[in-house]
Amino acid sequence: MRIDFTPSRRSTVGAEWELALVDRRSGELRSVAEKILDAVRPDGAAEHPRIKQELLLNTIEVISGVQRTVAAVKADLAAALDEVHRVADPLGVELFSAGSHPFSSWYQQKVTDRERYAKLIDRTRWWGRQMLIYGVHVHVGLEHRDKVLPVLDALLCYAPHLQALSASSPYWAGEDTGYASNRALMFQQLPTAGLPFQFREWAQLEHYVGDMFTTGVIDSFSEIRWDIRPAPHFGTIEMRVCDGLPTLQEVGAIAALTQCLVEDFSTRLDRGEVLPALPPWHVQENKWRAARYGTDAIVILDAAGRERLVTDDLAELLDRLEPVARRLDCVPELRDVAEILRTGASYRRQRAVARSYDGSLKAVVAALVTEMRDGIPHH
Repeated sequence: MRIDFTPSRRSTVGAEWELALVDRRSGELRSVAEKILDAVRPDGAAEHPRIKQELLLNTIEVISGVQRTVAAVKADLAAALDEVHRVADPLGVELFSAGSHPFSSWYQQKVTDRERYAKLIDRTRWWGRQMLIYGVHVHVGLEHRDKVLPVLDALLCYAPHLQALSASSPYWAGEDTGYASNRALMFQQLPTAGLPFQFREWAQLEHYVGDMFTTGVIDSFSEIRWDIRPAPHFGTIEMRVCDGLPTLQEVGAIAALTQCLVEDFSTRLDRGEVLPALPPWHVQENKWRAARYGTDAIVILDAAGRERLVTDDLAELLDRLEPVARRLDCVPELRDVAEILRTGASYRRQRAVARSYDGSLKAVVAALVTEMRDGIPHH
């Protein structure tokens, strides 16, 4: 099966941000996506260019255009968010983004009436219905197909760092799971989700996709829902590791870190370097550790099994990527990664709110809604 990769302008960047729709009073999810999408749709258009439908009717997604800088991505997302707020406010609907809703129950949620979603739910049943989860995806452009798989492998070395920074799903159906990101482990229950295979050659990827089509596992490439995947149609590598991020500042930070990593790997390939890669069993263990412990995770750094606290490794990584960020004009956004470490990733903030309010998860939802509107409060 031939998969054509449409090359992109190198290191261009775009982001997709999934948002939950909740009732202003109760904090429960509201299945009003269609009403909101109808209200924002430009006259005569099939859909809004930046505000999209998702699997569940309690979710919408805002997306940026293809941009050269993270600042431009943030501007696109902010504009889309303002439009959504304008139509959601009169409906008594608020927005937030986190890996999961702290207490709403999955079985009360309505699925968007589209054939591909109906098919997914019919096939995946209980696990499919459980997908009450939200994420952030970042696309970075690659100008040559030969770079895709080495960059994907190298990015997997930093998947736990991205997972830890974005971890925001400690609660599930009203209880504390003990995980920083319960979403990471929930999502991988779907047949083609979870960690990607580490292919050495493009032909191996083509062979895999061909097998998936032949055996009826997928009907389109987009149904491969790996944590990091090639997006051949867009000419990008797509980072899908992250839980939903509550603030635009955090989305910008994660987008900048992803863009800088990809650009750094791209440059090293141009110099003829072999990029770092971890054995699949270390990649798997790192994912579990980051999902369980968040920013307290001790990650495996190399095939020799050297380990380090993820935050220490991030501090060094941010220093190393600073010159790359200068080239890409995203220095302030990359520095916002350190800000996440200072204020605490969302799972920590959510637990702190619950402690302050006698275990109230309604207070956690209210805090997430406030963060989306006003950013992270600085104490």
